[in-house]
Formats: sequence, C-alpha cells, structure tokens
Amino acid sequence: MNRPEDGERRASRRGFLTGAAGLAAVAGVGVRAEAAAPNPQSTEPFWGLHQGGIVTPAQSHSYFAAFDLVETRREDVATLLRAWTAAAARMASGQTAQPLDSALKPAVASHAGDAQTKGGDAYATPDSSTMAADTGEALGLSPARLTLTFGFGAGLFSKDGKDRYGLASRRPAALVDLPKFVGDQLVDGHSGGDLSVQACADDPQVAFHALRQLARLADGVAQIRWVQSGFMPNFNGKETPRNLMGFRDGTNNPRIGDPQAMAKVVWVGEEGPDWMRGGSYLVARRIRIALEHWDRMQVAFQEQTVGRHKYSGAPIGKTKEFDALDLDTTDKDGNPVIAQNAHVRLAAAASNDGAQILRRPYSYNDGVDFTAERWPPWRQGQEYDAGLFFICYQRDPRTGFIKIFERMAKFDMMNQFVTHVGGGLFACPGGAAEGEFIGQRLFETV
Repeated sequence: MNRPEDGERRASRRGFLTGAAGLAAVAGVGVRAEAAAPNPQSTEPFWGLHQGGIVTPAQSHSYFAAFDLVETRREDVATLLRAWTAAAARMASGQTAQPLDSALKPAVASHAGDAQTKGGDAYATPDSSTMAADTGEALGLSPARLTLTFGFGAGLFSKDGKDRYGLASRRPAALVDLPKFVGDQLVDGHSGGDLSVQACADDPQVAFHALRQLARLADGVAQIRWVQSGFMPNFNGKETPRNLMGFRDGTNNPRIGDPQAMAKVVWVGEEGPDWMRGGSYLVARRIRIALEHWDRMQVAFQEQTVGRHKYSGAPIGKTKEFDALDLDTTDKDGNPVIAQNAHVRLAAAASNDGAQILRRPYSYNDGVDFTAERWPPWRQGQEYDAGLFFICYQRDPRTGFIKIFERMAKFDMMNQFVTHVGGGLFACPGGAAEGEFIGQRLFETV
C-alpha cells in the first residue's frame, strides 16, 4: 500500500496556491450559507477599518500562533493572505473555512470505500480540488464571537540580512527588534515569527478550529513556529478578569468604548505607512509565573507587590477597584502607601510620561515540568508550567510597551515571581473592506 509520504501522491504547492486563489475569488463576491444563519449576537464583524480582536470585548479563549514563511515568492505570500482573509471572514460569520460542495461528498465516500475493498490507497493526499473544505470539528457550533487578528513580523521584511520579498523598504520604523530586557529568558522556539494569527472565541474548540484551518491552508507557504493557548473568566464585560495570581488584570486599561482614547493609544495614524493606518502593534510575551512560590506568600505581601488589594481590586489605601491611583500618599512613617517598586506604580501612565497600552492578556496552563527554584528554600521538582500570555496593543511600541517595561524589568517587585520566556512583536495592519485581503496595501505599493 502506498503511504502518505510518497512524494508523487502529495498535493503540489502550486495546486494549493491555485486553490487558495480560487477561494479568495469566491469570497470576494460573497459566499453562500451552508447552515442556518448564526445568532447575530454570537458574531463579531470581520470587515472594517480595523481588524477584529483588538478592541473587541475580550472573549474567554485564545489560540495564538506565529508562523515562519518558507516560500520565496512575494506573490505566493500575497495569495496566502488572500486565502487566510477569505477563510477568516467565513469562519467569523459561522461558516466553514471553505464552501462545502455537497456534490463531492458521495464521491469522496465512495473513493474511500473502494480503496478499502479493492486494495487502493485510502491514505493518499488529495489534490487541492478534492481536499476537505473544512476539518469539521466546529460544525454545528456557534461562531462564539470568533475573531482572527493577523500580524506581520520583522521576518516578512528581511531575514538574515536578505530582503526576501522586496518589502524591506516598507518596514515601519515602529516595527523594531524588541530589546533584551533585564531578566529575559526567551526560548528561541517560542519567540519571533514572520506572521502571527490570534484566534479568540468564547468556545475553545471554535478558536482552535479556526487556527487549524489557517495552518492547513498555509501548507507549503508557511509553517507554525510556536503556539500558545489561553483562557480567562467570562464575565461578559461586567467584571475585570483575574489572572492566576488572583488579582484583577486590566483595571487601568484605556476604555475600548472611547474612540478618542483608542485613536491616541492603539491605532496607527498618519505617522505610519499607508498600509498600517488603522492598524496597531502587538506585543506578545509568554510570562511564566512561579505559582508555588507565590502561593506561599502572605496576602499582605502579595498586595504590596501588586499595589492593590487582592479581593476588592482597589489601590492600596482605597476601597473600590476603579478609585484613582494615589502615588503621592505616605503612611505615618513617611513611606509611600503604594511601594516604590509596586507593579501598579511602575506600570502607571503617571510614572511613564503618560505612556499607555491596551492590555488583552490571557492566562495559560500547559501542565507541569521539572524545575530548580532560584530562590530559598532552593527546592527542585515539578512546577506548574503556567502563567500569563501577555498581549498588548499600541500605536507605537517604542513609546508604549518598551518605554513602560524597561523600568519594570529592572525594578518591579513582581519580578521575583515571573519570568518572560517567549513572545514577539508584530505589526497588525488596518482592516480590510469586503473583497480585499489583510495587508493588501503593503503588497500593492511595492
């Protein structure tokens, strides 16, 4: 029996690209529904001035992937982005990644049956005209407010000193290489990437399904470099979510419902290249938290570390979560009520010349692994591989995340519990009008 790895039976890369281009063309003129229309409340818009998943009210599950490009032709990368855009728009509206052709179903089933009964190759890889339109695990599920957010890493513009796609001159000045911060222990296999995709949904299977379809469509052009899943409590926007340390995370975020605040903090304006206007810069950081160490600390010490009361979320010395930070108040001994190296003080806009970012983090739990602690009592053994998958968006990372985190990396009291072990910086272009593809202006102006 022939095996899947037999080269002559594989779908060709050109076949994939032809099929992908056809998919994009179909999507550009509209798509037909294959199931009952989803509840409008379960969908988030895909087309528009901005990409979804940035100021969208946070969903409860995330699946993030960074890809390395393996194709050397610019037109093939553009074709991939067309295919990704078309599939993403369909899935966000509750449809399959590609149109299901019911006429193919009996033929495919018959072929598989014939292969089993007549000694044929039931495992042969189909060509692009017969490969599955969708892997099917999300059929019948709600779209669950699915959003797909695409980003471009520095490797799209140049890599190893080479301008692979003739795009080097179009790299935005703000798409810098992140500096090595104090305490960084970044793992190469969990950092960087030429392209990024974040799928967010209120159902983990919907988020993973969407990312899986895009990875499948990328075969021969891009391959996954690293992935990270995440979760958060689903309070429907009524409460600030808590992270695995037990503290509310995102209290001081700028309001996503305030267009002026988003224009100031999040969206790239006239200062950026035309293809980035209406877009934003994504910084991702996989932050491992030594939960066992943290759990041995008294609550009062945890609160001093963070600068907030654990259960109410209020700043130290205040009673309500959204009470303003008072960084000037001192106690009877003249010491700041909120410690000089407390997390909230170092992250506050008032401590960073007004710098702000839009936080959109998710907790993660990837099981346990062996570790040797670097703090007393110097224990060794199994430790949670868990923490925070930190995501933030900003108009310019040089005046956003980098400015804020340079001081935090040096002085934040929380650093004794957290270690940054992966991540990257990606330029997320503006949104697309129906019939366009994400990043189209970048490729058109070359």
